[in-house]
Amino acid sequence: MSDTKKEKRPQQIFTLLVEVGRKAGDGLPDGATGAALICYASGVDEAEAVRETVAILKQADLAPLDVTGYGTRDERLAQGHDIDAEETALMERARAENAVIVAQMTPFFGEDGFAP
Repeated sequence: MSDTKKEKRPQQIFTLLVEVGRKAGDGLPDGATGAALICYASGVDEAEAVRETVAILKQADLAPLDVTGYGTRDERLAQGHDIDAEETALMERARAENAVIVAQMTPFFGEDGFAP
């Protein structure tokens, strides 16, 4: 037997942009072709945060199509992103609750996906 214990990696918060399509019971507005969601998700790495986010959105009857990761808060700051107090508070809530927080949902309308 090995006496080494698996080192526990700390949870980080990742900013994700998730595009969703339509699905019965998804709660999107009539006429919407899909939506974009900004999410803050906890995970030991970005892959885990993406997996957890997709699983939660599927449980909420949404149909995730694509996920774009923007990294952790520190990575985003290093890239020059402006992160306001409200966004920081949502990230901290995701960390405290070990959760996925949907911060913004923008529905798409029309063939090109944008509002008329």
